[in-house]
Order: sequence, then structure tokens, then C-alpha cells
Amino acid sequence: MGHPFPIREIARQAGLSEATVDRVLNGRGGVRESTAQEVRRAIADLDRQRTQVRLVGATFMVDIVMQSPDRFSTAVRTALEAELPSLHPAVIRSRFHFRETGPAEELVAVLDRIGRRGSQGVLLKAPDVPGITAAVGRLAAAGIPVVTLVTDLPASARIGHVGSDNRAAGATAAYLVQQWLGDRPGNVLTSLSSGFFRNEEEREMGFRSAMRVRGPGRALVEIAEGQGLDATQYDLVRAALERDPAIRAVYSIGGGNIATLRAFEDAGRECAVFVAHDLDQDNTRLLREHRLSAVLHHDLRHDLREACHLVMRAHGALPPAGPTLPSAVQVVTPYNMPSPALAG
Repeated sequence: MGHPFPIREIARQAGLSEATVDRVLNGRGGVRESTAQEVRRAIADLDRQRTQVRLVGATFMVDIVMQSPDRFSTAVRTALEAELPSLHPAVIRSRFHFRETGPAEELVAVLDRIGRRGSQGVLLKAPDVPGITAAVGRLAAAGIPVVTLVTDLPASARIGHVGSDNRAAGATAAYLVQQWLGDRPGNVLTSLSSGFFRNEEEREMGFRSAMRVRGPGRALVEIAEGQGLDATQYDLVRAALERDPAIRAVYSIGGGNIATLRAFEDAGRECAVFVAHDLDQDNTRLLREHRLSAVLHHDLRHDLREACHLVMRAHGALPPAGPTLPSAVQVVTPYNMPSPALAG
């Protein structure tokens, strides 16, 4: 396992002891395969981040904890690492803790481990449930600032939130859906990954409120708890289509869009309008293929830069600033897609 990094750096990145890392690197045995994988991931993260920041200067170690489909977690990782050079003179080093689904207790355990091990900050995307709120409070009590990313935990001890105005995004989606459907009849399928993510709840409220004004005769058919995963989303959409033969449009709040489109195709149904969120790999391809009508997107790189600035201010590395403003919502069609370098 060749690498140019000191054992101390690898241990810090992986959150393991130097003795454990030494055993893995020298093949001495007595270490679980999952631990060896953590060491390999740490070396890969260090190598990627060294390319960006050269591992010099005053360093802040920040943990990014997210419950999200892999496609979105990957977009966040890419956006953060693209922003690292802009954060000089401070250097942000990052450890990633990503999971697609599972009970909130698992995320709580991750946050508590970070609290015991230590960190300069946590960027968190998690469901708004009491256990998570309590874990954020324990991190704050330990002097570890928490910034919520994309979806907020307003009742928690987090120091700030970065993301878009979700109610405005939902209302924008309603405007687009009704504008494109026009006078044609049809109901709208609204799809959430989970009812416990506040950002999705706010998008749905914004959409429903605007649709009451713009399309009062249309029924909104809600499905949830597909976790944004194609494997679970397909069955939820097929069941909704069987229950309601009038569904003709989709507002996808939580993802799983490949499965949603496949469910329409397998049912022999037309999806006349499809509005989704975020230019991840799946949605970028679907938009280029004109299988999505529009994607509501916000600049992840901007969000992550602001999140890192909040952590740095919490440690006195930057002067105080005014409140963090929501990211602008962009309506992206096949004809105005940003370049990959800017999609974030």
C-alpha cells in the first residue's frame, strides 16, 4: 500500500490510532477488513486533498456527515474538494461519513464518535428527529461547531445553515408544472425521499401552496420513504400510478428519478412534465436526454464554501459577518446546463 503520508496523518484522517494504521500498512494482521478499508479510504482522501491544498498551513479537520443517496453525496464531496483552494490561508481537511439509509440511531452513533474523537467542525445533512438534535447539542457542548447542509435542524444547537430557500423552490416547481400542463387535465405526483428531512417538507409545502392558487383543480398524489433510491422508488411509483390513472406530471423532491421514469414506461403512461432537484450525475444525463423537463439547482460549491467559512469564524479564523443568505435557485433546462466545472 504505497503512499507518501506519515502514519500520524493517516490516523488522523481515518480517526484511528497510529498503532492500528501501522498494523494495516505493514500487514501484521489482527485488524478487521472494514478497518483496513477505512485506512485505504483515508489514504485516498489525503491524496485527493493533497492535490488541492498541498497539506500546508493552519489546518481545520472537518467531518461531513450525510444521509443521502450516493449520487448526491458524491456531488457534495466533489464540490467541497473543488472549493478547498479558495479557503486559503486556512486549510480545510475533510473526513466523510456517508450513508444512504438506515435508522437515525446510526447517525447519532457517528456524531457521538466524532465528539469523542474530536473535530474542528461538522457539516451535517440529517433527518430532523429528536435524537439527531440531541447529538448536535452534545457536539456543541464539546466545542465542536455544527453547520447544517441542504436541510436544516432549526431547533438544534447548530451555528448556522447553508442551502437554498426550499419553499421558494417548491413554489417555482409549481409554477413550471402548471405552466407546462396548461389547460390539460391531470394530477401531479409529488415524491419525497422521507418525511423527516425538513428541506423536503418545505419544498412540498411551497409546491402545495402555489398549486392551490395556480392549479386548484389538480390533485397532488404524495409518495414518501423511498429514500431517493431507485430500488425502493419504483414500487412506490407503480403503486401510485395504479391507484390514480390521472397522474400526468411529477415533482420529484427526493430523487430516484430513473426508477420513476421506468415505472411510467412500464405502466404505459406518459409523464408530460417532470421537475426534479439537483444536477447530480443521474439528473444531468436525464436532462440531456430530454427525459426531465427542468431541474431546480443551487450552487453546492457556494454552500460548502459558506459552511467552511462558518466553521472558521467559530474558531476566530475569520472576522464576524452577517447572516448567511440562501443560495439562489436556478431553473436548468437541456438548453442552459452549466459546465461540469460549475455544476457543483
